Amino acid sequence: MALLLRFALLCGVADFARGLSITTPEQMIEKAKGETAYLPCKFTLSPEDQGPLDIEWLLSPADNQKVDQVIILYSGDKIYDDYYQDLKGRVHFTSNDLKSGDASINVTNLQLSDIGTYQCKVKKAPGVGNKKIQLTVLVKPSGTRCYVDGSEEIGNDFKLKCEPKEGSLPLRYEWQKLSDSQKLPTSWLPEMTSPVISVKNASAEYSGTYSCTVRNRVGSDQCLLRLDVVPPSNRAGTIAGAVIGTLLALVLIALIVFCCHKKRREEKYEKEVHHDIREDVPPPKSRTSTARSYIGSNHSSLGSMSPSNMEGYSKTQYNQVPSEDLERAPQSPTLPPAKFKYTYETDGTTVV
Repeated sequence: MALLLRFALLCGVADFARGLSITTPEQMIEKAKGETAYLPCKFTLSPEDQGPLDIEWLLSPADNQKVDQVIILYSGDKIYDDYYQDLKGRVHFTSNDLKSGDASINVTNLQLSDIGTYQCKVKKAPGVGNKKIQLTVLVKPSGTRCYVDGSEEIGNDFKLKCEPKEGSLPLRYEWQKLSDSQKLPTSWLPEMTSPVISVKNASAEYSGTYSCTVRNRVGSDQCLLRLDVVPPSNRAGTIAGAVIGTLLALVLIALIVFCCHKKRREEKYEKEVHHDIREDVPPPKSRTSTARSYIGSNHSSLGSMSPSNMEGYSKTQYNQVPSEDLERAPQSPTLPPAKFKYTYETDGTTVV
């Protein structure tokens, strides 16, 4: 009976040892965006595994609506890594000799779309084995900004805020005072691990340099804040100065508008006067042309008379030039009737 039991155990061990097996356990891996993820897959072969070696990596995306995708394949002593467009050029086998028992891969420049379950399948007939690895891609905190929300004056209430630009949840915050007294106000202690510290009735002792560190599972980031709590400013004087400045600005604007309006009116008036002169008033005639016209008229009248009739003509004063008031309707001067003298003889008697 004992011999039979021992024989059965030996047969079971032989069956267990026979065939391909993957030695890497299933696991979960967390990496930061932009980093490289190492996905291990170690296997062993038995003398009975005589078939060709085939290695296949599959991705089951986090989005359940997408089907499993082959991301890299080794078959017929060749590597095929262009099956999945989203990982093309970013997935590689880590070993140059896959037959040595290492089918691990690296996924570089991780993206949030790389999150999912990766499955390693190794086949060498008659042996077959597979293992799964869960990959999570997180975004480490970055671009953290510290600032004061409110007026930093004694007696005021304001807030200290710490805000990272990006970072995967959950995030942890830690405030510290770096200058002057390292001791923090007791009222702040409950909020030293939160993104916002509420400051009540601020005092000058709160002044100093503070740091805020933001962490998650894949990284951390820090920002600094300089807090200066000062006495209240003269608000009445500030308001009065603002009002006076505003009034002066309004007066200056009104003066500029008035000057521009006045200048436009003057230009408009000048244009209207110039237009009236050109349209309604004909240009005055020169005195020289008027005198010549007048003398020429007299000459033409005198030329029609014979020399014998010139004696009885009353001579015109040529130095008397018609005034400009008569230029609009020039007229020929009125000449007195000419006196004619006839002589003839009758019976020896001369008659005039």
